[in-house]
Parts: sequence; C-alpha cells; structure tokens
Amino acid sequence: MLNINLKKITLPLFFCAISALLTPVLAQAATETGSIAATKAADQKAALAKKAADRQKAAEEKKAAEAQKPAEAPKENAPVK
Repeated sequence: MLNINLKKITLPLFFCAISALLTPVLAQAATETGSIAATKAADQKAALAKKAADRQKAAEEKKAAEAQKPAEAPKENAPVK
C-alpha cells in the first residue's frame, strides 16, 4: 500500500518540479525577445532621426545656395547704360 501512495504522489510532484524548472527559462526568453524588439525599435528610431537631420541639412544647404545664386545673377545680367 505504501508503493501505491508513492506512485500517486510522485507523478504530480514530477510535473510540479518540471514546471518550476521551466518557468524561469520561459520568463527569460520572453524578456530577451522584448529586449531585442526594443533594441531594434530604438535603432530604427535613431536611423529615422539621422535621416531627417540629413534631409534638413541638405535642404538648408540648397536654400543657402539658391540664395547666393540670385544675388550674383542680377550683377551679371545688369543692363549697361
């Protein structure tokens, strides 16, 4: 009769022990996945910010170049009296 009681207790104890051992692994895997996703999102956000800054700088340079051209153009095309 002692053997029957041990078999009934051993099976649930085995499943409890396995689940207790696997829970930290599953939690860690979920954390790493979130961390990887957060890192990728941060990298993507930084790349977009850099791209926007480059576009703004190029637009400012273009605007400065256009501002200089019309100032020089009337001097070259000025009518002679």
